[in-house]
Amino acid sequence: MVLDIWIRDPEDQDRYSELAAERREERRQATTPSVVQPPASAGAASAGARRTPEERRREARDRERLFDLERSPSQIERLEKFRTRVLDANPLRLDETGALRIPGIAEIPLAGLTEDQATKRLASDPALRDFRVLLTLLPLKPQGLDALERFGYDLFSSQASTFAPVTDLPVPSDYRVGPGDVLEVQLLGGGGGSYSLEVTRSGEVTIPDIGPVAVGGMRFEDVRRTIEAAVSRQLIGMQAVVSMGELRTIQVFIAGEAEQPGAYTVSALSTITSALFSAGGVKEIGSLRKIQLRRGADVVATLDIYNLLLRGDARSDVRLLPGDVILVPPIGATASVVGEVHRPAIYELKSESTVGELLALAGGATAEADPRTASLERIEGNRERVLVNVDLASSAGRGQALRSGDILRIQAVPPTVVNAITVTGHVQRPTMFAYRTGMRVTDVIPGINELRPNADLHYVAIRRESPTDRAVSVVSVDLAAAWRDPASDANLPLRPRDQVLVFDLEGGRDRALQPWLADLRRQAVRGRPAQVVSIEGQVRTPGDYPLEPGMTVADLIRAGGGLGESAYGGEAEITRYELSDADGRRGRTTTVDLARVLDGDPAANIELRPYDFIVVKNLPNWAEQATVTLKGEVRFPGSYPIVRGERLSSVVARAGGFTDMAFVEGSVFTRVELRERERRQLEAFADRLQRDISLASLAAMQRPQGGGSQTAPDALLIGESLLNLLRDSRPVGRLVIDLGSAVKKPLGPQDVVLKDGDEIMVPERAQQVTVLGEVQVGTSHMYDPRIGAEEYVAMSGGATQKADRRRTFIVRANGSVASGRSGWFRHADEVRPGDTIVVPLNAERVPPLPLWTAVTTIIYNLAVATAAVNSF
Repeated sequence: MVLDIWIRDPEDQDRYSELAAERREERRQATTPSVVQPPASAGAASAGARRTPEERRREARDRERLFDLERSPSQIERLEKFRTRVLDANPLRLDETGALRIPGIAEIPLAGLTEDQATKRLASDPALRDFRVLLTLLPLKPQGLDALERFGYDLFSSQASTFAPVTDLPVPSDYRVGPGDVLEVQLLGGGGGSYSLEVTRSGEVTIPDIGPVAVGGMRFEDVRRTIEAAVSRQLIGMQAVVSMGELRTIQVFIAGEAEQPGAYTVSALSTITSALFSAGGVKEIGSLRKIQLRRGADVVATLDIYNLLLRGDARSDVRLLPGDVILVPPIGATASVVGEVHRPAIYELKSESTVGELLALAGGATAEADPRTASLERIEGNRERVLVNVDLASSAGRGQALRSGDILRIQAVPPTVVNAITVTGHVQRPTMFAYRTGMRVTDVIPGINELRPNADLHYVAIRRESPTDRAVSVVSVDLAAAWRDPASDANLPLRPRDQVLVFDLEGGRDRALQPWLADLRRQAVRGRPAQVVSIEGQVRTPGDYPLEPGMTVADLIRAGGGLGESAYGGEAEITRYELSDADGRRGRTTTVDLARVLDGDPAANIELRPYDFIVVKNLPNWAEQATVTLKGEVRFPGSYPIVRGERLSSVVARAGGFTDMAFVEGSVFTRVELRERERRQLEAFADRLQRDISLASLAAMQRPQGGGSQTAPDALLIGESLLNLLRDSRPVGRLVIDLGSAVKKPLGPQDVVLKDGDEIMVPERAQQVTVLGEVQVGTSHMYDPRIGAEEYVAMSGGATQKADRRRTFIVRANGSVASGRSGWFRHADEVRPGDTIVVPLNAERVPPLPLWTAVTTIIYNLAVATAAVNSF
């Protein structure tokens, strides 16, 4: 059994920081003298007595989690190290005593427990009380020697009825007729008939008009001839046809190491094996090769089931007679075969005495076996295990003498193809080629059709191993140059076991190169650092690369996919690290004349050393092409490319200005970075509101009934509703602008410098005023310059009881907000076309959450902005 243990960190502390402070305050008050309160009356039961079981369990869990908040940094670090040590030991296995050994914990007995029971047992251990434990029972598939089974015993694992003889089988001619057998006799001729005649205990059958005929102990063929002769002789003109009817049953006894020894009644046609099936087969401590059939004091047959299973020889599986005894003796000497054979198993030895004969029992070696590296594990006379090398390819090795308990191991040949060239990566057909002397890169990648689209033709990496110590090195080739001139040095000669890797120009190279880089780092020793270099900045594929012999700056740029379009071709920086016992590791940065490097100047194209780090700079003032979008009432709406520093007035002029129906005062300006900032602020507000709701809920549960405000449940319901609205709100990223002023006064304070992704939406001239929030019916009204905000609210049915009329505000068409003087709007000219009047919720009526005032304002403002954007 294998157990996988996952220990997670305790709950996040942020959620319960306020609870921890409350817990500390409770402990402080517990140590401070206080006035003794009179006992509560029976009618003033605590809130805990009225809470549901689920609420009490939740409160208990919250209290228990406070323990996690009182750890010191050193305790947290110790727990994290313990957790890492346990996880690194996964999966864990029960030992031979049924106990689980977890690093740093005493043995925990788990044998016989279910998965759920074992999880609870681990969770209750004091060493794991600070963690949540998840235990998973993994299916365990035995491997190697543990997977070996005794050969032949699975023969009896099938249902016995599958192998039991049936009555409609033809009766052999040598079958001995005895008492209980039924003969079917048919008389043909005048006055004939059919008769079923049972053999009596005296061994006779009585034939009509003839009388008794002795048939007991006779072979069935002799019985048939005897009856036919008697009928022909005594009944003139008649003939007899004789066949076997129902066969008699016999009783035999099965003794020894059978699964269910005892007396069995079986068919008269039963053999030794069919009787063994009736007894459930042979125990694994019983012999399959020396099963005896005893008849009286004599052993009349010895059955070797191996002959039946391996050779199909059933001559020893003789038919049983009444009173026969089948004896299964204990198993004899055994030997095991594991590895590359056709039938790995534990075999019982009979006449086999050599390794070759044992190998024959196992069906011989497989095609992948290496007969020269076989080994024989055995126990010597001093009770010590030893290993004997056996060369099965030689007659001496196959003739090696066997002993009981020997284990023959036959290894497979190594999986590595020693003379192969492997081609992988961004190719049409990853494959292997047989190496031949003089083979080059173009021999394995002869043309562009062998590569997938967008393959890198200038950097193909080749991993190779030293034939003496298998040290790994990496070289590369410019495939395009090799194709242009196959006779040049660019067409690199290959070696046996080379691995050729082709890269994709668009995909990253980290995953493909990581195993090779790990090999190079593992080979690093003092005096020979890891052969790794790095390039970052404006190259197509920055990252770490293998350092090749003689690698230069240009080679590393080629490995990085070449310079990007925004790369500065004047110079690059190279940081080089030097090691010394006195100063340790020191870095030194120099510049490289990149233009000379790209021109092929060998003086500038310096050779690289391990851990060199090249940075290719970006072109000054480089940026991707930026565009802005104009929608609505401009003469030529659409997307416009902008140059660095271009302003709003310029783009509006390029778009032909505004149409006659343009409502410039209600223009909407959105920006991507503002939208992202709003998103983060909304998430922060939602998290803060969630904490306030949780604290208010906990406080309500702890407050005695009748001791708090009756509005607390309503406040929590309102808070949950506001939280859902806040989480459903989507940021708009609106920037309040005065578009008319920006167009009239270019380069003025309202003439915004544009950025990529900005959108300017100019609506049609507005004629309505909208009323939202805590009013009876939120709706829009035709603008009337003679009435003010209060009249518009009255036209919407007036404010509700939950409204805060003093904080009523107006969202202008351009997104700005105007609040009323002294809490209310008094003049009609303060409402303009396209405005939205918002009557907020009176959050002071729900005192547990003062943050709600700000939340309601945010929700209303977002709703107005979203409606403005969605109108286009």
